[in-house]
Amino acid sequence: MFSAIRNTKGTSVLIIAIAVSLIWVMVACGDSEEVAAPAAAAAAASAQAAPAAPAAAPVAELIGTVEIDGSSTVYPISEAVAEEFNKVHSKVRVNVGVSGTGGGFKRFTVGETDISNASRPIKNPKETSQAEENGVQYVELRLGTDGLSVLVNLDNDFVDCLTVEELNAIWKPGSTIDNWRQVRAEFPDQKMRLYGPDSDSGTFDYFTEEINGEPQASRADYTASADDNVLVQGIAGDKGSLGYFGYAYYQENKDKLKLVAVDSGSGCVEPSPQTIPSGEYSPLSRPLFIYVNIDSLYRPEVKAFVDFYMDNGPALTNEVGYVTSDPSVYAENRDKLGR
Repeated sequence: MFSAIRNTKGTSVLIIAIAVSLIWVMVACGDSEEVAAPAAAAAAASAQAAPAAPAAAPVAELIGTVEIDGSSTVYPISEAVAEEFNKVHSKVRVNVGVSGTGGGFKRFTVGETDISNASRPIKNPKETSQAEENGVQYVELRLGTDGLSVLVNLDNDFVDCLTVEELNAIWKPGSTIDNWRQVRAEFPDQKMRLYGPDSDSGTFDYFTEEINGEPQASRADYTASADDNVLVQGIAGDKGSLGYFGYAYYQENKDKLKLVAVDSGSGCVEPSPQTIPSGEYSPLSRPLFIYVNIDSLYRPEVKAFVDFYMDNGPALTNEVGYVTSDPSVYAENRDKLGR
């Protein structure tokens, strides 16, 4: 019995101890909650009182149209720039036409286009006077240098080089050469068919001036086109063919065409990224330009496109097969644009 009583007393003591412990826990929790509640309320009040960060001003998305036309030689550069520009400004429509340098200037000088691709300077008095009459002011931006290339069919195994005098004999006004043997006695008796740019082309102007001594002076009985891709197809499909166009189109189609070196008196030289800018490839190295209507630059989509052109044009000019101008030339271009 004593043992039972002692156990009962021990149990009672244990129960009392547990009860006291629970009371202390409850008191402690209560104090914690009392402390936490004001702190939470203060934080909430602070959050409500703090001003919201201002939202960033929305950037206006460029929209509109940029009209470009002109040289088929410069076309690959402007087209490449347009493609890259549209990756950034997808809602701006950039139309790049191919009507030849002269055809492009006809539209540009009456205000129909914003930018004119050109493989020669705008020096024709008719072009400059028409621009003046229509109030079209412009800025000339140099892009790079082209080596106007002479091409034959890929299967032609007898022509590797032609002299300037031979090219003149073939292409001069009134020429009746229509067989390769008429050019050199050792050439085969094979029909010759000619392919070249049309009379609105700056390539045509440059070639005729350098080879025939006068711009636009050329025989007329040849397959002419403002689209160099048409000329590529013609030469590639005609075993007796001879033609000429910009170096980039040869680069793009070298698996279909054979490049012919030109001898201007110092030996046979092919156009290349080295011989074109050095002047060694003479006389068929020539400058490439774009002309920009100054009034068009007040439209944000045109200004953005031209700025993008000046930043990305050097790399893309090389990429499509021409030789880009020195960085100092692009610095001058930016100065002209007020950048």
